[in-house]
Amino acid sequence: MAVILDGKKLSERILGEVAAEIRRRKLKPSLAAVLVGNDPASELYVSNKKLACEKVGINPLIYKLPSNTAEKKLLKILNELNNDDGIDGIIVQLPLPKQINENKVFMGINPEKDVDGFHPINLGRLLIGDESLPPATPSGVITLLERNKIAIEGKNAVIVGRSNIVGKPLSLMLLNRNSTVTICHSKTKNLKEYCKMADLLIVAVGKPKFITEDFVKGGAIVIDVGTNFTNGKIVGDVDFERVKKKVKAITPTPGGVGPMTVAMLMRNTLSVCINKLVR
Repeated sequence: MAVILDGKKLSERILGEVAAEIRRRKLKPSLAAVLVGNDPASELYVSNKKLACEKVGINPLIYKLPSNTAEKKLLKILNELNNDDGIDGIIVQLPLPKQINENKVFMGINPEKDVDGFHPINLGRLLIGDESLPPATPSGVITLLERNKIAIEGKNAVIVGRSNIVGKPLSLMLLNRNSTVTICHSKTKNLKEYCKMADLLIVAVGKPKFITEDFVKGGAIVIDVGTNFTNGKIVGDVDFERVKKKVKAITPTPGGVGPMTVAMLMRNTLSVCINKLVR
């Protein structure tokens, strides 16, 4: 039976470390979170981030905007937050309404306050091995592996999903740790064969229970990044109950990568606050 990689328990430990560092340094970090629209899942995610802020001693500033907010208005708000010295980190909850260009929003956040790690400058830093502000979800995956003493170096890692916020940056972070990386996507032929070669299989496709036991080899490590709402329940991209019988270790959904993402946001916000003091 597989080892269950408990992201919830580890995230609580990391939040404790962040809180202790904030107290030790007598800091007062702040995080601005912008939510456009009233998507229930997005509201839940922002609420979880607010609770995490309060737990560690970060001041959360929540900006809720209507779903018909113009792109120009959102960019104006981001510019004001960029210029507010009292704000350390800025995040914009995804997805955004159709009238707003996601990439323009990423560009509109000061890269030094970009605790989501989505700005092209922060993504570019990954190419040269600089992980000072890594994207939160990939950082959560790496931390989950490293804290559980799962070797990355020399392993065949297969990522299913090539998004700019998970698949692509995670591939760079794995390369920085000497893994051999393959990225698969919707146009990949013989996907199952690629997955079965993986020592480390990471799935982020947004399709509930898409990966079944015949996609994995015995003894693999499986990281499920997916969060899907199906019949009132949250399920991952991996068919957890079937796959766990075949692999060495696996993350659950919920309770796996999700809580780690929030913990990494808190850690990034602390890093920004500390860096601001030394500049």
